[in-house]
Amino acid sequence: MFSIIGGSGFIGTRLCARLERSKNEFTIVDKNRSAVFPERTTIADVRDLSKLKVSLGGVSAIVNLAAEHRDDVSPKSLYDEVNVNGARNICEAASLNSINKIVFTSSVAVYGFAPVGTGEDGVINPFNDYGRTKWEAEQIFHAWQAEAPNDRTLVVIRPTVVFGERNRGNVFNLLRQIASGKFLMIGKGTNRKSMAYVENVAAFIEHSLSLEPGVYTYNYIDKPDFDMNTLVSNCNEKLTGRGGVGLRLPKWFGMSVGYGFDLLALVTGKKFAISSIRVKKFCADSMYSTSVENTNFRPPVDLETAIDKTLQFEFLEDNSKEPVFFSE
Repeated sequence: MFSIIGGSGFIGTRLCARLERSKNEFTIVDKNRSAVFPERTTIADVRDLSKLKVSLGGVSAIVNLAAEHRDDVSPKSLYDEVNVNGARNICEAASLNSINKIVFTSSVAVYGFAPVGTGEDGVINPFNDYGRTKWEAEQIFHAWQAEAPNDRTLVVIRPTVVFGERNRGNVFNLLRQIASGKFLMIGKGTNRKSMAYVENVAAFIEHSLSLEPGVYTYNYIDKPDFDMNTLVSNCNEKLTGRGGVGLRLPKWFGMSVGYGFDLLALVTGKKFAISSIRVKKFCADSMYSTSVENTNFRPPVDLETAIDKTLQFEFLEDNSKEPVFFSE
């Protein structure tokens, strides 16, 4: 029996669908009831150790997808409460229930603004609380595994930006702008972005559940890495029939607009889709390497097909009644 903590979310729902198709038994532990698997959901928060201990009874492996991850989380203490203290509670509940396998989805955010081609041995240099707390959580899970290294399995998966059908995160916002014809490229557009399709991430998590005792760390990226000009031009062609990127703004101007929205958010207390950190992230290289390609895992969907499937579902068909998931 597998327990998917945070299984009501975007990645968790796809993972649970895969587990159901492969006839694996699983339960979902989440603070929200799953829209797709409500009957399999136990309501519990990773911050509540007592409920977590009960929820994980009879489980053989844990997949931890629970996290505070948005750029604009308030109060900021939630990053530590959920990502760090939540990891401690999961480890304690696992020990009390004699669970010896944990798969933890961390993030490439632990590397910060990393050099192009950063692999799993890259320098840890997070630039925000999300990346910092993901790294601290990794250390907590490592300490848990080290208590019984011959018996316990720890798999740390660091995905890059995850996209796909029904997600309402940064990639969707980019695609929606292109579809509207109002997209403005900021900067030269030569920066490369690593991406990960949700079905492939779910498939790799499922694959990881079969690993033997030990510690495994993987970046998860679907190759090849597109530069922004190529990505936008290809999506523009698919959605509007016109290639190219359209109007382009210099980076300094985009950053100025971002700082303006930062100030407006500070004054009004409202959250806006534009901010200086989002502009900076958009213009930065975020291209990673991965040792996944040295394993026997092969992603079920190639990246170009994954992008086409997402565009088709979100903008060329009417799927307005389907459940959606909000994330960064």
